Amino acid sequence: MQMTFYFSDTVVLLFDFWNVHNPTGMVLSVLVILLLSVLYEAVKMGKAVLLRRALLALPRSLSQEALTEPQEGDSGPAQGRWFWFHVGQTLFHVVQVVLGYMVMLAVMSYNAWIFLGAIAGSTLGYFMVYPLLGRG
Repeated sequence: MQMTFYFSDTVVLLFDFWNVHNPTGMVLSVLVILLLSVLYEAVKMGKAVLLRRALLALPRSLSQEALTEPQEGDSGPAQGRWFWFHVGQTLFHVVQVVLGYMVMLAVMSYNAWIFLGAIAGSTLGYFMVYPLLGRG
């Protein structure tokens, strides 16, 4: 196994069936990794937008103690909304972790084309979704 970056059009990525043998396959694989990186950045930003909405949805008089230690029988609307925002955040987090590990493992193939695809995808994704944070 190659342990330094190299430029080649042959590589096995993530799974045995993702076996690239020609330049066309490499271009498609780089595009897939690029899109996974863009999606990773979009999910990361979506998580931040959801957190902002969750915090804005809470009443101003609600204290931190009321969120962390609910009173017996207290299941007010703020508590229910906070729970669903938390479920959404958790799902976004799971998707973000899975995408992040997939991109990381692809980069660990040490193929420089795949590495450049991951970097370009992360850059493009951040550039595209960062302005959406201000709108959320």
